[in-house]
Amino acid sequence: MTGAAASGLDADAGRPTVSLLGLGPMGEPMARNLLAGNGSLIVWNRTAAKAQSLAALGAVVAATPREAAAEVTLTVLPDLRQVRELLSGHDGLLAGWAERGIEHPVLVVHGTVSPVAVADFAAELRSQHGVVVLDAPLSGGTVGAADGTLSIMIGGDKDAIQAVMPLFLHMGRTVRVLGESGAGQLAKACNQIVVAGVVSAVCEAMLLARRSGLDLAVLRELLQGGLAATAVLAQKGDKIIDEDFAEGGSATNQLKDLRFIDEAAGARALTLPVTTTVTRLFEQMIGDGDGALDHTGVYRTIERRAAEGSLS
Repeated sequence: MTGAAASGLDADAGRPTVSLLGLGPMGEPMARNLLAGNGSLIVWNRTAAKAQSLAALGAVVAATPREAAAEVTLTVLPDLRQVRELLSGHDGLLAGWAERGIEHPVLVVHGTVSPVAVADFAAELRSQHGVVVLDAPLSGGTVGAADGTLSIMIGGDKDAIQAVMPLFLHMGRTVRVLGESGAGQLAKACNQIVVAGVVSAVCEAMLLARRSGLDLAVLRELLQGGLAATAVLAQKGDKIIDEDFAEGGSATNQLKDLRFIDEAAGARALTLPVTTTVTRLFEQMIGDGDGALDHTGVYRTIERRAAEGSLS
């Protein structure tokens, strides 16, 4: 069997059991919207205390991934390595699905991962364990996660996607199916080309403006009123103006995504010169010890480069 039939899901029948694993800056607000829209939800997080606010809203808090194994299991984790770590062992998802008699569960990978690796992962889990994997990376940041306005890019089995689509619509506004396994992640790679490039360009513009004595708040308003308008300035302009880069999407994760882009481009014999330059900027940022900062912290890297250039 394939698709929804193979997964034991029927889009026209009763709602499947649903869980979400990974309650970080994106996962926790997504879980809130999913709980409100779906009416029930199992949650798990490695640091259990992060689940307590959701428990107060009616979510069932699982002590282990095994307890969180549901017909549809959503993961909001940085990379496939963390997803794999949840599968095996006495307390793993595979044991939980077997315990509940769920023969063909749907496992959704919301994190940004390698398009090549996730396609291989999906084929492996389908053939060895009967698990249907959907890759459904996200764009919109923590604001979109909180507002339920994420863009969700989906790859995988069409019938399983159709059955799970109502859940995605509780969390996202622009939800699109791109193709087979890995297609969602390839779309996210394209998204990250733009995000990393725009973040870097905005930081360069703001540094030039600051050094020239311009009012950065006024410049931001002007940019947002014209062709240069961008969600980066709308959501993160204050970080750059205040030079406060402590929280947000980390530079380490940004570099991870950029390396997936390089992998995807290389597989297609493409050279992406702008992305190559941006990748080097983020490599330097992390090498300078700023990897845990928000990716807008690349402002500091650009500033350091300017200082080094003035001394040479």
